[in-house]
Amino acid sequence: MDLDTVRTFVAAADAGQFREAAAELAVTQQAVSKRIGALERNLGVRLFTRTPRGAELTIDGQAFLPHARELLRVAERAVASVRTGRRPLRVDIIASRGAASGLMRGFHQAHPEIDLDVLMLLDIETAVTAIRSGEIDASFRAVAAPGRPLPEDIESVRVLDEPLQLLTGPGHALAGARSVTVAQLAGHRIWMPGIVRGSEWAAYYADLVAEFGLTIEATGPNFGSDALLDTVADTPALATFMGEHTRLVWPSGHGLRRIPVTDPTPVYPHSLLWHRDNPHPALATLRAHLATTAAGHDAAGTWVPGWVIRR
Repeated sequence: MDLDTVRTFVAAADAGQFREAAAELAVTQQAVSKRIGALERNLGVRLFTRTPRGAELTIDGQAFLPHARELLRVAERAVASVRTGRRPLRVDIIASRGAASGLMRGFHQAHPEIDLDVLMLLDIETAVTAIRSGEIDASFRAVAAPGRPLPEDIESVRVLDEPLQLLTGPGHALAGARSVTVAQLAGHRIWMPGIVRGSEWAAYYADLVAEFGLTIEATGPNFGSDALLDTVADTPALATFMGEHTRLVWPSGHGLRRIPVTDPTPVYPHSLLWHRDNPHPALATLRAHLATTAAGHDAAGTWVPGWVIRR
């Protein structure tokens, strides 16, 4: 159904005269008549009756009018959903409890006037495809894992280097340490069932293992963070890595310990990705906000894989 004919019908119904509707729509009266005629042929009913006073709605016209108004409202909402500056800024944060979620909460607190849609996409290919199609405006990722260069139209900037910490239960051999060196972790079982093969974090931990001779196990089903915490709390032989900015709450009886890792401190490099031609004004605001809150990268005493983009 042609929306121009529907819009003309509503204007004529409100005005009660084709002439006034024509003036409102900035078209000729003949054009209004033609549009109304086309709509009537499409619907197979008469919508108006001509009278000395103008044009009056028929019973069918009265029945169609509220639906015609709704059609125009739906069309306006559809346009607004993709019109930059009027639709929300859509950002992928991967997971709700991670560092990217905290960065976006900080952005929202600093700019409450900007509407946000927060999504969680698992793999980087899905995120990049969504950025290129316009489905989302930005994504937080580690770039660029070996064999996975970003497309030329995707921009990225490092926004946060997040230190890793060791998480242990109260019975673990390192539970009483105030900090541990990477060398001290050799020989200890670090359990991380959430590692997804082929993901950028899988590449990160593979390089960490290769560099320092660690033992990271990704065996078993991933039942989520609560199950991971339960297992680590009850199993003295297991520990896990957790980002410093990961926000988790566990029962007081678990007695879990978060222990800084040093010499060097492995840091996870979070970057913001976006399409270079994305015109959404809030995207520039987000980038400016992250530029002011990001800590220095490649600080002394830290480690990242050699494939990480250093900017």
